[in-house]
Amino acid sequence: MKNMEVGLLILRVVTGIIFLAHGADKLMNGMSASAASFGSMGMPDGTAPTVAVIEAVGGVLLILGVLTRVVAGLFAIIMLGAIVTVKWQQGLVGGFELDLILMAASIHLVLAGSRMLALKKRKKKKVF
Repeated sequence: MKNMEVGLLILRVVTGIIFLAHGADKLMNGMSASAASFGSMGMPDGTAPTVAVIEAVGGVLLILGVLTRVVAGLFAIIMLGAIVTVKWQQGLVGGFELDLILMAASIHLVLAGSRMLALKKRKKKKVF
């Protein structure tokens, strides 16, 4: 069981770092460029800042182990949206492979959680 928790910790932290980096990149390199890019893909106004904040703040929360399942669920939705609206036509290799593995990692964290070194640990429920 300890090996599983170590694996989940690694998955949680690395996934958090990747999303934090992508969100920070969007926020620090000017939202106008990200908004224009999202707009050219037919995304509604306000999508770029929303995604950037979810990625940046969510990345930090995931690294810290706070609201892991909720944040991972949001990440999975964002990745599904990216695959369906933008990356699908590019194909797997050189297209949506990163988005797909990030979506899979996020779904795994939704299903399994990650309690090791988490600031907010979900209490185990007693069966009886």
